[in-house]
Parts: sequence; structure tokens; C-alpha cells
Amino acid sequence: MVAACEVAYILSMSEAEITPLAQALGRVSSGLYVVTSVGPSGPLGFVGSFVSQVGFEPPTVSLAIADGRDHLTSIREHGHFGLSILDGESSKLMGAFFKKYEEGLSPFDSLELTETECGVPVLSGALGYLTCKLTSEHKPCEHVVVFGEVLDGKMFREGDPLSHVRKNGLSY
Repeated sequence: MVAACEVAYILSMSEAEITPLAQALGRVSSGLYVVTSVGPSGPLGFVGSFVSQVGFEPPTVSLAIADGRDHLTSIREHGHFGLSILDGESSKLMGAFFKKYEEGLSPFDSLELTETECGVPVLSGALGYLTCKLTSEHKPCEHVVVFGEVLDGKMFREGDPLSHVRKNGLSY
């Protein structure tokens, strides 16, 4: 038997219109980051918004990545990832990660990078960055939540990070 509270979620997944639940969930704000890692043929990255600080000692963040993405595999294999923190000035850097590239080309070809002590590239044009060591993961849904101990970080300039809300909290 399905509880009434579960019905709202199930219906919203199949309806074409955005349900009240999806609207409300979409208003849970998040930041915008370029998540970076190192893959077999060089740097990998994507725009991520499912990021949150979850602890102080040691400083720890969580990051949700759709299961099956190459980025998740590279984080697991390398054991580290970077978070380039975006602001209004650096928001244009996201565009490189939404384009399709021919084989042999990548979004990093046109971006200035800083390599962290762990060998993870971060965007030099970002507001700042964090370098994280993968400590654990959990798969509660279609995303895998990875936890990273923050090893290093730096602000490149003063400013406020970008904030993001969705119209539909049940899809990108």
C-alpha cells in the first residue's frame, strides 16, 4: 500500500506540469560549482549544484553525482576532487561545460587552470576553490552522494558565490 504522502511524489514524476511539491522542492537553494577530477586522459569536470558542507572537524562536504557518470568513476579512482566556487564574475565559465566537444577536445582547453597539491585542476577564474579527499559514499537514489574531507582551499578574490534555485525540484 502506498501512503498518501508518497502519492504526491509518484504523480509528480509522471505529470507534464510542475506539481506544487516539485515547485517547493525546487526552491531549496544551492550554490553553483565546477566539480573537477582527473581521468585517464586528463581533467574532467561538470557543473554541480548538489554540494553542501556537512561537517567542521574535519571540514567535510557532500557532493551528489548521477550514478554511472565518468566523473564519479574518476573521483573514485583518483581519490580527490576539486570544487571551483562560482560567482557572478566567473559564471560565464560554466558555458564550457554545457557544450559538446569533438573527440580529443575538452572544456579545459580554453580555461586557465590552477593545479592543487593533490593534482586536481581548479578554475583560476573562479571565486575560489576547495580540494577534497574522497572519504565515503552513499547511494540513496539515482545520485551517489560522495563525502570529501576538505584538504585545501583558497579565495582568488572577494565576492559572493552564485546561488541557484530550480523551477522543478524533481528534475534538472
